[in-house]
Amino acid sequence: MLYLDHAATSPVRPEVLEAMSPYLSGVYGNPSSHHTAGEAAAGALDDARARVARILGMRTGDVVFTAGGTEANNLAVKGIVLAALEAGRRHLVISPIEHESILESADYLRRFHAVEVTLLPVDARGRIAPDDLTAAIRDDTALVSIGHANNEIGTIQDATALASVARAARVPLHLDAVQSAGWLGLRDLGADAVSVAGHKLGTPKGIGALAVRGRVPVEPLLHGGGQERGRRSGTENVAGAVALATALEIAEHEREVVAARVGAATRHFIALVLESIPEAVLTGDAVHRLPGTASFTFAGTSGESVLLELERRGVISSSGSACAAGSDEPSHVLLACAVSPEVAQTAVRFTFGRVPLPDDAPVRLAALVTESVRAARG
Repeated sequence: MLYLDHAATSPVRPEVLEAMSPYLSGVYGNPSSHHTAGEAAAGALDDARARVARILGMRTGDVVFTAGGTEANNLAVKGIVLAALEAGRRHLVISPIEHESILESADYLRRFHAVEVTLLPVDARGRIAPDDLTAAIRDDTALVSIGHANNEIGTIQDATALASVARAARVPLHLDAVQSAGWLGLRDLGADAVSVAGHKLGTPKGIGALAVRGRVPVEPLLHGGGQERGRRSGTENVAGAVALATALEIAEHEREVVAARVGAATRHFIALVLESIPEAVLTGDAVHRLPGTASFTFAGTSGESVLLELERRGVISSSGSACAAGSDEPSHVLLACAVSPEVAQTAVRFTFGRVPLPDDAPVRLAALVTESVRAARG
């Protein structure tokens, strides 16, 4: 089996499993408990927090551990906007190609707190123009929330330019870096808040983090014992925090080499598919894209049929976001990029991981894709 759905989740790395193992057995105390077992767990948690902060270019106290990327995005969008309501700021700026956790959080704020939501336009490649952000920001804007790299088409935003616009307007910028973490550097982008998720990097599912600069108020969504400096109550997942810190450090250490290797293989694969299948169209930005993401539409086919044919041939891929799997609706990302609903239904996404593949993998995979598309057409 060739697994090419790493944007949905990646296998647990052996080094990560080894690093977290002691905190699943021997060091099992509650980090809030004031005894030796609890203090040992608290020390591991503090160390993991500092390690995550270094990778993200934040202070240690800025990091809030969460149950994953969805919770981190909810805490960023809802928490920052709710905290700003008292000051009369009830305007939120996002784009129409964001992950469902951002879109649904924005919709919640609109329905229950009368927050006005502005959707920034994107071009056919899924890119946001900084000038459009400048035009969208108002005096009462509480937050700008943008996906650093799109989970379906892999398009990378110019985060530094967008952060510069937000900073000039004195509006906090949240970057959803769930897909970009490990592939792109996150330290010097100028964001005020950054979300990451461990299972995209080789941790078990169920751990993530939101880093928010101390000057940005955040209203907690979970109330209770006041853990995580009052921003996220609940007994912390110490083993998960250690796993996340370990995975981020490994990914950062390998990042440039792995991105170059995976990017070259993916570009070769893309070229072969476009050459072999006349109807194939690459979605997203051909240049500003994640190294391991290749998403195509195949006009005249059914994307689901292509996926079934690929799986018959031992290739696991997807039509887009795992969070929208099972939906009969065309991708909201592709629709925002001016792809017709009929063509959007033909999309197939291939996302490569960090583990090296054989040198001939792009050629073999492109041949299997070609076979699968022809078989799907009957």
